[in-house]
Order: sequence, then structure tokens, then C-alpha cells
Amino acid sequence: MSTPAPSDDEIVTFVVTDIESDGHDPLHSSMLSFASVACDATGRVISEFEAVLTPRPDRKPDPNTLAWWQTQPDAWAAATTNPEAPETVMPRYADWVDSLPGFRVFAAAPMIFDGLWMDHYLSTFAGTRVLGGPYKTRQIFRGGGVCLYTMAGTLRGAPYLKWGMQRVPPEWYGHIQHTHRAIDDARGFANVLGTLFTLSGGLPKIEATESVYS
Repeated sequence: MSTPAPSDDEIVTFVVTDIESDGHDPLHSSMLSFASVACDATGRVISEFEAVLTPRPDRKPDPNTLAWWQTQPDAWAAATTNPEAPETVMPRYADWVDSLPGFRVFAAAPMIFDGLWMDHYLSTFAGTRVLGGPYKTRQIFRGGGVCLYTMAGTLRGAPYLKWGMQRVPPEWYGHIQHTHRAIDDARGFANVLGTLFTLSGGLPKIEATESVYS
């Protein structure tokens, strides 16, 4: 007897995303490029999206960030060559997310950085958000997303101050180098996500019998 195919309500697609910017704050600087790898919980790639963005005229680069970029010429070239306007790219990205199977969950390392930039740009240019919730906007993602930084730190059993992604074993990345080229880093993080779900699958399952919010 064949196993029934999962329904759309049972399918989860994780959209693992990395961004590159010319500063630390989307209210002051610009996102230069980003890439997303859509995968399932095993890390199997379903689709990819990559874009380079025109810097915003109402934002300014951070001098310290630009000084760091001078030490990364190859990554800088990848993040700035053939840019497109964000008002063109972000709606196209939202459509791509919508085309993915099941319900989609945003994932990044850390969520507070990459997720913040993507949330701001999606809200500004595409009328949607990284976060799912009771918003009167287009909903392309569900829930609050996955922070790989937090997930990796807890599953490794590391103390908080040693949660950094640079401490994750290279094999978890599929031996993909972290190059600061968005697509390379997103692919590596997708492999990390698959490894983390494999680790979590060996843990005891705890099912809530009653919601604490009821």
C-alpha cells in the first residue's frame, strides 16, 4: 500500500535567507543583496532566489561597514553588480515565496538581523512581512520564523555566549564556505537547518494536552 501524499496543510517549506547590507540598521542604510534557499526539514532544496538591490537614495552607508567591505572585494562585487530596484525585486520575491509548496516559514541566522532587514523591505516595497500574524496585509509566511543561531546553540548544548554560528562544525554547512556572498551563505545555512532537524528528531517529543493560553 502506498503512503498518501501529505496535504498542503502538512507541508512546511523553510525559506532560509541571508542578506548583505552597507550598514546595521534598515532605517539608516541599504540592503545590497539577499538570497533565499527554500528547503524542507531535511535540507532538500526546492527552489532558490537571489537578487542584488540598488541602494536606497534615502539611506546612507555606515562608514565602518564600508571599511569592512574593503577587505572583502569578491563578496562586494557579488553584492553590488547589476542591481535592481527594490520596488521591482521585493514584489517578485513575494510571488516566488507564494509559489512554494505548503506553508512557508522564514529562517535566518540570526533572525534579528536578516529577518529585520527582509521584514522592513517586504513591508516597504511589497505590502507583506516576514512575520505571519493578524495583520491586514498579504501573508506569505507563517509564524515568527526560525532563528538558526538560537536553534544551533540550544541543540549543541552550548552556553549562550558560545552560540555563534562560527562554532558550528563545517560538515553541518555541507562544507560550503561562508563567503559573504548571499547565495553561498544561504545554501550553507540550509544544510545547517537540515542537520538541526535531524538532531531534534532524536529528542523526546512533548505534546501539550492543554494550551496555557486558553
